[in-house]
Amino acid sequence: MSQNANHLKPVKKKKLIKRFLPETLFFRSLLILIVPVFLLQIISTYIFFDRHWSRMTSRLSYAVAGEVSLIAELINNQALNKDEELYKSVVQAINKQLSLDVSFEKNGVLPDIAEKKLSGMVSWQKMIESSLVSELSASLVYEFRVLTLADEKRILIYTQLDDGLLTVDVSQRRLFSSTTYIFLLWVFVASAILLIIAILFMRNQIRPIRRLAVAAERFGKGRNVRSFKIEGAKEVRQAGQAFVDMKARIQRQISQRMDMLAGVSHDLRTPLTRLKLQVAMMGDSPDIYEMKRDINDMEKMIEGYLNFVRGEGREKTTFCDLKGLVSDVVVSVKRQGCDVALDMPQDKIMLPVRQSAFKRCLGNIVGNALKYGDYIWITVQKNADDHVEIIIEDNGPGISPEHYEDVFRPFYRADESRSVEAGSVGLGMPIAQDIVHSHGGEIWLEKSRHGGLSVHIVIPF
Repeated sequence: MSQNANHLKPVKKKKLIKRFLPETLFFRSLLILIVPVFLLQIISTYIFFDRHWSRMTSRLSYAVAGEVSLIAELINNQALNKDEELYKSVVQAINKQLSLDVSFEKNGVLPDIAEKKLSGMVSWQKMIESSLVSELSASLVYEFRVLTLADEKRILIYTQLDDGLLTVDVSQRRLFSSTTYIFLLWVFVASAILLIIAILFMRNQIRPIRRLAVAAERFGKGRNVRSFKIEGAKEVRQAGQAFVDMKARIQRQISQRMDMLAGVSHDLRTPLTRLKLQVAMMGDSPDIYEMKRDINDMEKMIEGYLNFVRGEGREKTTFCDLKGLVSDVVVSVKRQGCDVALDMPQDKIMLPVRQSAFKRCLGNIVGNALKYGDYIWITVQKNADDHVEIIIEDNGPGISPEHYEDVFRPFYRADESRSVEAGSVGLGMPIAQDIVHSHGGEIWLEKSRHGGLSVHIVIPF
């Protein structure tokens, strides 16, 4: 899309935080829901691990360390070692009552655990091992080693006694509580279910707002709005009802204006016709000629004023081929002896417009170019943001940039003497602007590449 410093508003730089915030109300509402839940999850998990899980793991490790310490003292007893039957009965009782697998190797030495460490340990297994090592260091008076078998979910505790090596095989179930998984699973599943329910309700609440925005946009572009239904929360229904009331008032005002202008047109044309008849019966003289000229100018001004305020308000919006519409305007201009260069895509461009009004808009702009130039360039192009841009240029004298905005004021003439000679009353561009704006588009002026004036029209699909 072409840029115009007088037309486009300066773009303000967004703050750093706003750059990362979603733009739609739906995702902003989701963010309001998700962030507190996410923070609550983090805080709950931290408190759980810090207070519950780590403390429970420490208590379980303390119990196992006490049992291992007791077993080490029993096995290290000389009397127990000398009595083989007593030793076996003690080991069997330990294995049965404490769910431990105890073995003793005479003259055994501590293995090199660093070489036997497996790579399958996860963070919580390392935490269990660390807690067990800490409790064993406080309970045992002997040198020991701990080996975690992650794949087999077992922990081997090697203790160096006076006469050999004591090995205690402990299941991870003795050191790990399954409530950890259950708690975290319950928390995350419950949060996910709540978020899904919140998303469904949020979509239902935002859908009426989106429909209201679409209806307002369609009405602003002059299209029919028939299927709009007032629904949603109380505030959304109030906004929808306000839109419906505003739409009805605007349509009523347009209808009243059309009816009033029809009467004004009839009332003004009648005395003008009588004046023309009376002047025609007075003969020919310089004064009479000037009176006839003033009456003709007055008639053109009234006609132009009526066309300006009429605005083609009762015409319905339909999809029409822009190529055919522009081609009709070009043919009309060529009939008047002006050369026209047309550049537009070969494929069809179906545009939702009020066909007669939009054709009249193009006709006014091309007519101005025809009055002040002898060659016209018309360019039609599609933009990436679903807009069509129409550029109409001429090789006339143009106007100074400081008068670009003034051209759209009713009854303004950039060159008073030239406009009078051309039969202009200064309403062509205001009418064109009114039609473009009623279609949701924009119109502005620039200096032409060919020396004259360049008119840019942008209309959404």
